[in-house]
Amino acid sequence: MMSDPMPDLDRYFARIGYHGNREPTLATLREVHQHHVQSIPFENLDVLLGHRIDLTPAAIVQKIITQQRGGYCFEQNTLLHEVLRQLGFEVTPLLARVRWQVPVTVGTPLTHMVLTVRIGDQSWLADVGFGGIGTPTPLLLGSPTEQATTHEPRRLKSDGDRVTHQVRLGETWQDVYQINLHPPPPIDFELGNWFSCTHPKAMFVNNLVVTRVEPTGRLTLFNHDFTRRKLDGSTVTSHVKSPAELHELLADAFGLHLPIGTPIRIPAAPWPD
Repeated sequence: MMSDPMPDLDRYFARIGYHGNREPTLATLREVHQHHVQSIPFENLDVLLGHRIDLTPAAIVQKIITQQRGGYCFEQNTLLHEVLRQLGFEVTPLLARVRWQVPVTVGTPLTHMVLTVRIGDQSWLADVGFGGIGTPTPLLLGSPTEQATTHEPRRLKSDGDRVTHQVRLGETWQDVYQINLHPPPPIDFELGNWFSCTHPKAMFVNNLVVTRVEPTGRLTLFNHDFTRRKLDGSTVTSHVKSPAELHELLADAFGLHLPIGTPIRIPAAPWPD
């Protein structure tokens, strides 16, 4: 985790277009969280380009703020952790097992980073780095009832030291991830990050995933398929036909500008020869 202070908050707030209050209140947390997910895309491009993800403060700032890039959970939630800490929030980073679209018989490692934020006598789940079905707003921990968000309804089911984050799509509740409530040592975050960006069977080593939350829905690019999902659940999907079209889509839909001609190799969905 970060031990050195990040640059001043002005640069971060300019990156996410936030001009609101800086007091450590629930309203501030909600606004910062929402602005973050609408401005900074989730993306694993560096992994597919053969780069290991560097979680040092300088690397995260250079990538997400200076270069106007995105990142995955360890980068984005590490950045949010430091921002919230500087604002005066009490923040605890935790690890979770991804369960989204994973069969119940398949085990998963602790490779997703989330944050809990203590405000008064309540704790909130903050997570700006899940991707396709991540929550756009913080969720109240300790409450098993359905919680409204700007997008899909959520609930958090507690079972001892484990909390399962679920999303309701239509009338069906689906697991998103299971949080381990015991704060892990810093090395566990390094291990989860290392697995996510280097293991030959890791999701992000084999697939292209780029997403962003919009006020009217979600944008999701998975390998060659680009989907716009509206708040009513309706979707429109198009197929990316070439590397040149991919670069154009990344720039136009997600604000991600890679050097012209940068080859993006997708092991699970290679381009035809």
